Amino acid sequence: MPTAKRLAARPNGFFAACVAASLIWPHAGEAATTHLSPLAGLGKALFFDKSLSSSGQLACASCHSPANAYAAPRGAGPVMMGGPRMDQQGRRAVPSLRYLQHVPQFTRHLYLSRTDDPEDVGPGGGLMWDGRASTLEDQALVPLLDPREMANRDMHELAGRLQGSAEAARMRALQGNPAQHTAPEDERLADLAAVALARFELEDPSFHPYDSRYDAYLEGTGQLTAQELRGLELFNSPDKGNCAECHPSTPGPGGRPPDFTDYRFAAVGVPRNPALAANERASYFDLGLCGPLRSDLLRESTEYCGMFRTPTLRNTARRAYFFHNARFTTLQDVVRFYVTRDLDPARWYPAHGGRIELYDDLPSVFRQNVDRSDPPFDRRPGQAQALSEVEIADLVAFLKTLDDRS
Repeated sequence: MPTAKRLAARPNGFFAACVAASLIWPHAGEAATTHLSPLAGLGKALFFDKSLSSSGQLACASCHSPANAYAAPRGAGPVMMGGPRMDQQGRRAVPSLRYLQHVPQFTRHLYLSRTDDPEDVGPGGGLMWDGRASTLEDQALVPLLDPREMANRDMHELAGRLQGSAEAARMRALQGNPAQHTAPEDERLADLAAVALARFELEDPSFHPYDSRYDAYLEGTGQLTAQELRGLELFNSPDKGNCAECHPSTPGPGGRPPDFTDYRFAAVGVPRNPALAANERASYFDLGLCGPLRSDLLRESTEYCGMFRTPTLRNTARRAYFFHNARFTTLQDVVRFYVTRDLDPARWYPAHGGRIELYDDLPSVFRQNVDRSDPPFDRRPGQAQALSEVEIADLVAFLKTLDDRS
């Protein structure tokens, strides 16, 4: 499978040529436009092309629906089905492709400038739930080669599908003279497809519209209701919701609208989801940064095991399933879980032999990695909830203002 490391190791391929030509990333402050470049136009066509999958039934848009903020389509199950016969269940909930343009590359040491002295907050950045894709190009290739998704066996099979696709002529035109490239043709075609898909996500404004009611409120062109304003206060309060600790709600560098994520990783002890086929094996655990889809960090430290990347909260109210394992189906229960996880664990976790199994979706050796210090996770049995039911309703009302209007 092509990874960031593998792509970076191909300095003479088409991918590198695109980098040199500044085709991949927009310049700082570059405005979105409805007119797509030829490369982005190719990416758009590829995004909707089901012929690129081994089943002939799955396109990028099948799992990342434009009608649902480029997340899983409405009516889909907790995870998507794929594979050559469309009978393979994915391992994780489908994340949205919106608002990825500012995600930094994965690093073991992310520094956040909350004060004059930047703070090392540990692993951060990267795309997908475990940060294993460093760039949009890397991310674009992952589902094309994943046996549970579009299921091309290798680059050669993917190249064959690209050559037989309706976009083949456009790809040949954009590829230029093959004699100018030293990389194998299979890699050139795959690289071109990845770059085109990334460019589509960067150029098309539907991937980053910033047109929610909260954006209008920040711009001074819209208002929030009294309940939504109470929810915003709870969201920002370090002693109440404390949501802004990981999902900043204030404008970012240069005054750009907030993306509602700090790109960090966290272990929050989400309960195991029996609806996932992989969980039928009691020995199976999804450890996020420690695997099963990446293994590089497990060799370095076990303190990362169970950590997943903090997603944006934009359009979160549109989702039917929440967290990496799709365990929850309502925003209300997500917030209730946060404020009662350790106060009323029997509400969320199973009991064995009369003992509640806390953080049951992690092996016992890694349960110490779960956050128990940051509010509202700092509450212990006998203490009051950080949020009452009324306040939970207020907070959810605010979260709904983060839905894009488009």
